[in-house]
Amino acid sequence: EQVDRLEFDEINAKAESQGDRPAQATPVLQGITKASLQTRSFISAASFQETTRVLTEAAVSGRVDGLSGLKENVIVGRLIPAGTGSTMNQLRQLAAERDQAMSALDEEESDESLPANPAAGSDTEASTAG
Repeated sequence: EQVDRLEFDEINAKAESQGDRPAQATPVLQGITKASLQTRSFISAASFQETTRVLTEAAVSGRVDGLSGLKENVIVGRLIPAGTGSTMNQLRQLAAERDQAMSALDEEESDESLPANPAAGSDTEASTAG
């Protein structure tokens, strides 16, 4: 089975972190057509050849393009993730992930500080006011 090298490395890292044995692979040199159609980015693949087929398969399978490469970012008119801008994008992503984690912790803490039965407190106030 042929898989993308980045995907292979991610799966191996996960397996090693769980104490499993990593998979072994041999790199394969592909021709330009086959390599471009087997990229992670369906936008990049669609721009090269077999556009209708690539876009149809992506739509039917519900794929999401993360726009992580140069080509797909150029196609959609975004800055490319390279050079000094790449570092800033990585820092922005890290900051966003940390913000989400902090927000989740804040929500958990606020949920724990609420009274066990908030409806009981509102009934008491209503009965004393009348």
